[in-house]
Amino acid sequence: MNPPLILASTSRYRRELLQRLRLPFTIESPHTDETPLPGEAPAALSLRLALAKAQAVAAQHPEAVVIGSDQVADLHGQPIGKPGDFERAVQQLRRMSGQQVVFQTAVAVVRRDRSFERALLAPVAVTFRTLSDAEIERYLSLDQPFDCAGSAKSESLGVALLERIDSDDPTALVGLPLMRTCRLLREAGIDPLST
Repeated sequence: MNPPLILASTSRYRRELLQRLRLPFTIESPHTDETPLPGEAPAALSLRLALAKAQAVAAQHPEAVVIGSDQVADLHGQPIGKPGDFERAVQQLRRMSGQQVVFQTAVAVVRRDRSFERALLAPVAVTFRTLSDAEIERYLSLDQPFDCAGSAKSESLGVALLERIDSDDPTALVGLPLMRTCRLLREAGIDPLST
């Protein structure tokens, strides 16, 4: 019998991805401060927040296996978060036009009853096409990716903004690297393929 599994996230994208593993799980908001530390690199920020989210929920559920995840878009070392609105999204996509952006996606698993706590990074290098303002505005009006780091949903129309995606864990760009998640779950005692 597996211990309870909790996703420390209210992201619908992460919920939908975790459902692919066909494991029963519940969702709990981690209520984590996502403010970057002074001088913190995007990869370090993503790893720290993924672990902090899992730790926050695990502190309330020590018998559970808790998954935390975070994603920070990295444009030449500068973090790019969720835009929140149309105007900020326009500014983000103008900055990323013709550039390579690394989406630093981290996943962490915490199981307190086994003193297990580990986080892994799954960077995804994304090359954006050179975009016109008309393309940017049309895309944003159709996809409305205001809750996505970097203002683009690759799993939707956002793929039309891109020239190339390089990743060894294909779901990482959407928000939860499932291959790394499976690896950490196995290490924590839950195997998605066990009966």
